[in-house]
Amino acid sequence: MTPTPSTDRPRTKTQIAAAVAADIPAGSYVNLGIGQPTLVADHIRPDAAVILHTENGMLNMGRAATEDEIDRDLINAGKVPVTEPAGAAYFHHADSFAMMRGGHLDICVLGAFQVAANGDLANWHTGAPDAIPAVGGAMDLAIGAKKLFVTMTLLTKQGTPKLVPACTYPLTGLACVDRIYTDLATFEVSPDGVRVLSVHGTGFTDLRSLVDIPLVDAR
Repeated sequence: MTPTPSTDRPRTKTQIAAAVAADIPAGSYVNLGIGQPTLVADHIRPDAAVILHTENGMLNMGRAATEDEIDRDLINAGKVPVTEPAGAAYFHHADSFAMMRGGHLDICVLGAFQVAANGDLANWHTGAPDAIPAVGGAMDLAIGAKKLFVTMTLLTKQGTPKLVPACTYPLTGLACVDRIYTDLATFEVSPDGVRVLSVHGTGFTDLRSLVDIPLVDAR
């Protein structure tokens, strides 16, 4: 990717989704997780020939449907109505998971509760007694996709960092995350450590003070 310059404001969910879409290579097969990752579909360039996969059984999924386009029988895994581009295909849920587990996806985009400095992912349960576990196909996707991008806010509502030295929540996958797109920065997990590719709404020094891990300025 081409690193982007610092900006004066934190990124919105829409801006994060657009940043992810811009970094997906043309011709990629991509799965978008439930929640914020589904927004990425709205920012894929029509000429990019990116094929979106949804685990409930659709290949070549389109962007979110609006107004007269909405068909309640045509939804993604998050039950959001989507459009049907030419060439879309449908298949059994088991076949969809075979694609995920068989290494046929180039990229998966997932949300997260925590990401560790070594790329460990925790995104299905906070461990709280009243929390409802929701792993879905996340474990299959985290390990089955060739690359894993995460979208999340850098901090919780309580101001606790989600990018951590080691996950304290139940793990989804080990050392599986490649990039992390947040409101304040884009990070890359590499053998040299966590690299900062862009900063938004803060400075590098302040960003470094928000997390308890070493950061490498790679802008």
